[in-house]
Amino acid sequence: MSTNLFKYVCTLVLLLGLAACASAPVQEMSNARQAVAAAEQGGAAKSAPSQLNQAKRLLEAAQSALDKSDFSTARKDAIRARKEAVKALQLSQASQSQSPSSS
Repeated sequence: MSTNLFKYVCTLVLLLGLAACASAPVQEMSNARQAVAAAEQGGAAKSAPSQLNQAKRLLEAAQSALDKSDFSTARKDAIRARKEAVKALQLSQASQSQSPSSS
């Protein structure tokens, strides 16, 4: 009987894990959108256009995957988009701190 209980518990854990992976990446998408917006507002279009454009492409890919209910791909692309947007913002801020102030 303990073998059956063990199989049942393992199956339950597996199903719960799959259900967690199958949910829409709402938070990841929100984080990516906010990071892209912050990078745009921070001047990344001028100082880090390559990174900003990559972040936007990844965000669009994430949205496309989300529309197709491919939540795993959407989550991965959204996370990558956020990372690229953060990198763009950091480059923009570094560029602004190095440029002479106009007073």
